[in-house]
Amino acid sequence: MKKSAFFSIALVVISFFSAVRVHAQAFEAGTNVVSAGIGLGSSLASGYTYGTQTPGFSAGYERGIWEAGPGVISLGAYVGFKGFKYGYVDAGYAVTEKWNYSIFGVRGAYHFTGLNVENLDLYAGVMIAYDNLSFSYSDNAGNSYAGNIGSYNSGLGVSIFAGARYYFAGNLGVFGELGYGVSILGVGLSYKF
Repeated sequence: MKKSAFFSIALVVISFFSAVRVHAQAFEAGTNVVSAGIGLGSSLASGYTYGTQTPGFSAGYERGIWEAGPGVISLGAYVGFKGFKYGYVDAGYAVTEKWNYSIFGVRGAYHFTGLNVENLDLYAGVMIAYDNLSFSYSDNAGNSYAGNIGSYNSGLGVSIFAGARYYFAGNLGVFGELGYGVSILGVGLSYKF
């Protein structure tokens, strides 16, 4: 075969594959994703109109385990933290109260891949978590208390969530998620590998 014929065939093959758009799903079996975000909204100290609180901070990991219908089932882990501090002074008597909320969970999600929208990962799932709520109280009279109070005891909980990720720069993306975690709405960054 002459060199010119070889180059012509190579040029046709390269042109063909350049014209065909290869579509890869944003989430597949074997995909790993780590995420970190901040959260808005919480039932922690919701009756207080004053005081200071941190946003909810969360981190998670998940892995696509197997394909199921037009989607992929994943398993992963979730951790989060949120704090609230309240204090007042009345006639020289100063009080400080603090709530710290931590959550450690295991999650399973279904990632819907049937829409064929490039770089978009839509998902929903369920989480089983250990919710740890601690409370501390101190005043300038030397009184202090730390532990669990009332109905705020720590324990196991089950929750649902739904969200979306959009990968805007290769494997780097943004996410938004609704559901019960350390906050009601979480937003942040995700990286898949």
